[in-house]
Amino acid sequence: MKIGIIAALPGELRPLVKGWKRRPAPAKGVSLWTTHQDGDEIVAVCGGMGAEAARQSLAAAESSGTLDIVLSVGWAGALDSGMRIGECYIPSEVIDVQTGERFSLTDGSRTLRLVTSPVVADNLEKRRLWSAYDAALVDMEAATIARLAAMRGIPFCCFKGVSDGPEATLPDLNRFIDDRGQMRMRAFLWHVAMRPTLWQPLKALGRNSSLAAESLASKVQRFLLETDVDRINRTGAV
Repeated sequence: MKIGIIAALPGELRPLVKGWKRRPAPAKGVSLWTTHQDGDEIVAVCGGMGAEAARQSLAAAESSGTLDIVLSVGWAGALDSGMRIGECYIPSEVIDVQTGERFSLTDGSRTLRLVTSPVVADNLEKRRLWSAYDAALVDMEAATIARLAAMRGIPFCCFKGVSDGPEATLPDLNRFIDDRGQMRMRAFLWHVAMRPTLWQPLKALGRNSSLAAESLASKVQRFLLETDVDRINRTGAV
C-alpha cells in the first residue's frame, strides 16, 4: 500500500517526518520525504499554500506510483471558539468556498466541518465563514486534495491542527504569499520588524503552531498503524 500525506509547509510535517528519508522533489518549491512501515510505503510532500500548490504536491506524491490512501495534513484556523489551540481534529466534511462543493467523508453521524478558502482568513473573515457554513475550521488546501482523491477513487482523510483561534489578530499574510503558494519571508520579516505590535501575536502563533504540528504527528502516526480510513472518518478518533 502507498499512502500520500499532503501538507503546505515544512513546519506542518517536521515532527512527523523526523528520521524519514529526504528525497529529491520533482518540482521547484516542493519538499518530499519517504519511509516504510509494515510493508507500506509512505510519502509526505509539502509544496506551498493554496489550491495550485496542493495540486502540485499531490502530483509529486504520485510521481513514483499510484496512491492507495491520501491524507490532507496541516495547520488550520479555528472558526469556533470550542476548538482547542494546538489540538488536531479530523473533519467529517470539507467545503470549498470558491466552488460550493462539499466533500462528505462519513455518513453524517458526526459533524465537524472544515472550509477551504483561497486566502488566509483574518478574524472578520473567520466570523463570516463560521456564520455562513457552520464550520469549525478553515484551511487553504483540503478541498483541492479531497476533490483530486475523489476523482481518482482514493480513500481520503483530513488531519488539521489548530494554529490560531477565531479572534487571533495577525498581519495580512496574503500579501506575502507568492503565486506558487510560498511565503516571501524576507519581505514578511522586514514588515514585522517595523511593527512591534505584531511581535507578541506572531510569537504566540509560532508556539501554537509547534504544538499543533506535534499533535498532527501523533495522530497521523497512530493512523498509520491502522490505516482504517472509514472508521477514522466515522469516529473522528485514532
